[in-house]
Amino acid sequence: MRAVVITGVSSGIGRATAQMLIARGFHVFGSVRKEGDAQRLAKELGTGFTPLVFDVTDEAGIKAAAATVRASLGGTCLAGLVNNAGIAVAGPVQELPIAEYRRQFEINLFGPIAVTQAFAPLLGADPAMKGPRGRIVMMSSVAGRNGNPFMSAYCSSKHALEGLSESLRREMMAHGIDVIIIAPGAVKTPIWDKADGTDISAFTGSPFYPAMKTTKAVMEHMGATGLPPEKIAEAVYAALTLPKPKVRYQITPNPMQQLMMKLLPKRMVDGVIANRLGLRKA
Repeated sequence: MRAVVITGVSSGIGRATAQMLIARGFHVFGSVRKEGDAQRLAKELGTGFTPLVFDVTDEAGIKAAAATVRASLGGTCLAGLVNNAGIAVAGPVQELPIAEYRRQFEINLFGPIAVTQAFAPLLGADPAMKGPRGRIVMMSSVAGRNGNPFMSAYCSSKHALEGLSESLRREMMAHGIDVIIIAPGAVKTPIWDKADGTDISAFTGSPFYPAMKTTKAVMEHMGATGLPPEKIAEAVYAALTLPKPKVRYQITPNPMQQLMMKLLPKRMVDGVIANRLGLRKA
């Protein structure tokens, strides 16, 4: 049995990846936070899916899930761990509460660390596990190498995740476990619609509010017209199965735009963003 663990499978990229891997012969252990989602997905995805109910900020829950998976594996290595769960918190640096930055990092950075620590032994860091060593896939973003106004919490968490992944990849060479980054651009997922992260109503009285409304509209448009999550699932499948995968896959709807953003001088890019969002000082 080729088995993988994927965090955050209730919707979007996580669900699409689970469905694709099951169709291609994997057994997927997928994490959700709610028992209702676990039951729904078990019905939708069939016998190739086993739900795991835990929050990536709950270390005890993660360890309990790892024990469940270990018992199911019968001493055989996991083929992969996909650290996918994440949220996007919005707000200007000057005004976003420190608690919101901490919440963003708890989910997008410390969550993957805790999950990796719990499941790495099952990928082969435990020498008692038999079979080919598994791989770790980290779901980053183009924001892992760029910075967007009012998205500093999200962007900095993804920058940190990329640094973590680079260090982890080199450490895991000692166990024969590879680490691959997936960095999507705009994807048709609910992340920008979730009120727990991108509700900007708290900033109504802020001088940044008009620009924030424009930014949110741009983000929602990008989400509505972005890549289907199945496209990202294909990249995850490649990362888990290719004999020699790349260390980082960047998948965007407009690769040329990303290339231009990378090649143009930073001050020029600043100007383009400021003009688009109305951030020029009067």
